[in-house]
Amino acid sequence: MLEIFERLALTAGREVMRVFHAGCAVDQKTDSSPVTEADRESEKIILAGLRAAYPDIPCVAEEEASAGIVPPDLDGAFFLIDPLDGTKEFVNRRTDFTVNIALVRHGVPEIGVVFAPCTGRFFSGRPGRAESLAINDEYEIVGRRPISVRTAVAPLAIVASRSHNTPETEAYIRDLGAAEIVSVGSSLKFCLVAGAEADVYPRFGRTMEWDTAAGDAVLRAAGGMTRTLDGKALVYGKRNQSDDADFANPHFIASGKSAGVGV
Repeated sequence: MLEIFERLALTAGREVMRVFHAGCAVDQKTDSSPVTEADRESEKIILAGLRAAYPDIPCVAEEEASAGIVPPDLDGAFFLIDPLDGTKEFVNRRTDFTVNIALVRHGVPEIGVVFAPCTGRFFSGRPGRAESLAINDEYEIVGRRPISVRTAVAPLAIVASRSHNTPETEAYIRDLGAAEIVSVGSSLKFCLVAGAEADVYPRFGRTMEWDTAAGDAVLRAAGGMTRTLDGKALVYGKRNQSDDADFANPHFIASGKSAGVGV
């Protein structure tokens, strides 16, 4: 399954970069968030591949969900797809947008890939093993190395959202004391923690499950964890929430090993 995820992410990433270089119109969805041809074409590629390989596993994808297309039953395993995470980065010609594909089983993100086609950074995770992949100009995998979270030591390296920072995030960072701030868009934030390039990713702004599942899967495979503010593991497949929309996440903290430094 991970091999299929990787192949589909590479194919979708190539299409995203075609649109990136050619240019495209930017439309607005009903929630006022941007959507482009790159989002739509990437999602078509990923969904076609997953549904051909695994016709019995339901798919939840951002653009389909925005159109009201969601499987009725998600009690077991299902796929979560964000065909272009960081559309704002894409539109603003920044480089850290990603293609995300994840398998969720019983609420846990179990397998995931995060591919940043503009920079070539590619991360994958499955239970017990997370990897950073090297990609050539032909969108082929030419190398792999294992990654794992590090034990945090002060000053902490905090990874924050470039497009969605909030006063709560800034207050949390201040409470941790002196910290190096790494600003980056999209789900690469999880992967920087997974790859020992950062220690903690606090998110006090709105996210949806397709934004986080693939990066969260990589982080957990690397030995980290994503927890809600009450200390519980972030779960997936959230529907019929009394205080929010289907698949909306609460605030969370993603981290590696804390070593008693307040993470």
